[in-house]
Amino acid sequence: MQPIPPSSPEARRTLTLVQDLQRTLVEQLQASTDSPGAFAPVTWLRDDGRHGGGTRWQAAGGAFDRASVNVSAVHYDDLPDKRLRCATALSAIVHPAHPHAPSVHTHISHTQMRDGSGYWRLMADLNPSIPHDADTAAFREAIRAAAPSFFDDAVTQGDRYFHIPVLERHRGAFHFYVEGHDSGSFDADAEQASAFGRAVIAAYGAVLQGAHGRGVPPTEADDEQQRHYHTVYLFQVLTLDRGTTSGLLVHADNDVGILGSLPSTVDAQLLASWIPRMPPPQDALLTQIVAALGPHPVATVGEAEKRRLAAAVRAHYQAHPEALAMQASGAVVPPTVDNHR
Repeated sequence: MQPIPPSSPEARRTLTLVQDLQRTLVEQLQASTDSPGAFAPVTWLRDDGRHGGGTRWQAAGGAFDRASVNVSAVHYDDLPDKRLRCATALSAIVHPAHPHAPSVHTHISHTQMRDGSGYWRLMADLNPSIPHDADTAAFREAIRAAAPSFFDDAVTQGDRYFHIPVLERHRGAFHFYVEGHDSGSFDADAEQASAFGRAVIAAYGAVLQGAHGRGVPPTEADDEQQRHYHTVYLFQVLTLDRGTTSGLLVHADNDVGILGSLPSTVDAQLLASWIPRMPPPQDALLTQIVAALGPHPVATVGEAEKRRLAAAVRAHYQAHPEALAMQASGAVVPPTVDNHR
């Protein structure tokens, strides 16, 4: 069964754009790590395909701890009372296996409302377990060149969005986040989104290839530092990230895909040690997250764990909707949750 595509011309054009970027990114990742055939496709459906769906290319093992490159095209063409008409997106996260190779996240999407208005979201962040200043600088300058007109504002918003208050740190080394972008010209904005995506792909490919080319064998301390960072990453995604929470609250059709950004192992004891730092009711959320990971100090995050984590997050915010206000925001609060209900 295939998902029914959106009827919106803008959504169809965006779908072609993000599918092209998806294909390019997967090819770049395989070439940069000398891992041909590392990725395999998985298709998921929203409401049995009636409201669209998507395909993610995912990899685990070899050069990748976890990697997920997802394209989704969700629409409500048959539900005219819905405020949201359609949302089309590329969302990708790559966690390399080697601790000296940084993780990356990027998101490019267009959301269209029932009245015809729409906006773009552009995100990219470099997330090293072991920072290398030269990698961060090269990635940063490539993104600046691709989006010079709003680069400074996007970095300010990204630094705000990806800050983790209770840990007094950011998630990564570089953060770029544009929310609600609409110049008035869909064509110009689509061209900007494509240029941005290609810049992210090329810049990360160069960083990844360089990290693998350095040939530094990881030590036990490197592996431990990577696990610590992966724990920080999971913590941020499950307790602060609005996009993740929104996807989990809207439906349960793609829990494994929505949590495709999670690394394969985390330090459950470290997570539990942060519970006393959390304000209520988020302390209860983190308690449920730790419980969902199971009893082992070093927890494996497989599909069963992802489903339990998704259920825990969904149940928490259904019981405590006021806690949504405690999640991350940039210069503006993304209206995703309200728009998708």
